[in-house]
Amino acid sequence: MSTQNLVAASIPVLSPTDTVAKAIQLCEDNKLAALPVANDGEYVGTVTEDSLLEASDDTMTVSDAGLLGFKPAISEFAHPYEAFTIMHDARLTILPVTDSHQRYLGSISREGLVDYFATQTAIASPGGIMVIEVAPRSYSLYDVARICENEDVAILGMEMNTTPEGMQRITLKLNR
Repeated sequence: MSTQNLVAASIPVLSPTDTVAKAIQLCEDNKLAALPVANDGEYVGTVTEDSLLEASDDTMTVSDAGLLGFKPAISEFAHPYEAFTIMHDARLTILPVTDSHQRYLGSISREGLVDYFATQTAIASPGGIMVIEVAPRSYSLYDVARICENEDVAILGMEMNTTPEGMQRITLKLNR
């Protein structure tokens, strides 16, 4: 799965010549906190609703108002995990998708990404969740899988992170 499969057709696109007032109205009508801007198919930036509302004159164009300095985007071939990271780190509600020539292909919505994770991962599968904490030197994915398989339990998904205390926290989604 790549980000090009997550592009939402419902996200409107601004032109640099659109007015700030039009952009604000599109944000309100579509309940979006940001909108992508493209010029003849080339991605030129993203405007946020906050920056639009702070503009001194809503009759100015998006370009003339100087709102095109923010340019987050992701490649069409990137994995949804990468899109999730960018959206989380930049606190975005939409993320433009571009090809290798910076041509705008569409945008991913936060809701679309959440739907992807809910349907394409083991999150919604029936079964149980087990959380294990081990010292980093004691962690072995092989051992975890072997113990589960010896108990006739399949691992459907796994997440791993480090606790503030330096332990490895392993969250397993199991088939029962």
